[in-house]
Amino acid sequence: MGDFPIQISTRLIDRLTEDDEKVKKRTKKTKTRVPREPRLPETKVDQPQISDGSEQQKGTSTGTGWAVLPPLFMPVNQPPYSVSAELDAIRSVVKESENIVEKLRKQEKNMVQEVTQKAKDLHDKEFKIPEPKPMPCSVESNAWMTCYKENTNDLTKCAPLAQNFAECARRVRQLAKPADK
Repeated sequence: MGDFPIQISTRLIDRLTEDDEKVKKRTKKTKTRVPREPRLPETKVDQPQISDGSEQQKGTSTGTGWAVLPPLFMPVNQPPYSVSAELDAIRSVVKESENIVEKLRKQEKNMVQEVTQKAKDLHDKEFKIPEPKPMPCSVESNAWMTCYKENTNDLTKCAPLAQNFAECARRVRQLAKPADK
């Protein structure tokens, strides 16, 4: 014959060891037997039936010959007070839960408004566009530039305006130096 490889895994070993521990015989589930009334002998349709009224009382229908099953007994319901008490308890718990949910919704709405307001304030502080500072000596600068454009042939006329601009620039630099230190 041929050689066959055998692989032994931990799963196989576990299954083999578990089988030894288990009881191999399963227990049968017992079924409760409902006692039946013995079947009445069937009557042929051709035969005349003699009736004394006892079959009518037993509940069998005439002509079919089927036996009536015993009455079916339904389990007795628990007293209604326990059911209503349980329902009342459940209703009270549900009502309390609804109240808590409503409070949480209000609290959430307040928190959302508060967080939105704080975020808006933070955004305004962080991304606020600074107000532009006026350019120092802009008036003097514009004055000598227009003078130069108008008097391209004779630039000596614009000399006093250029001196005013230079003096203004020197004052701004002196004011800025102490602030830097």
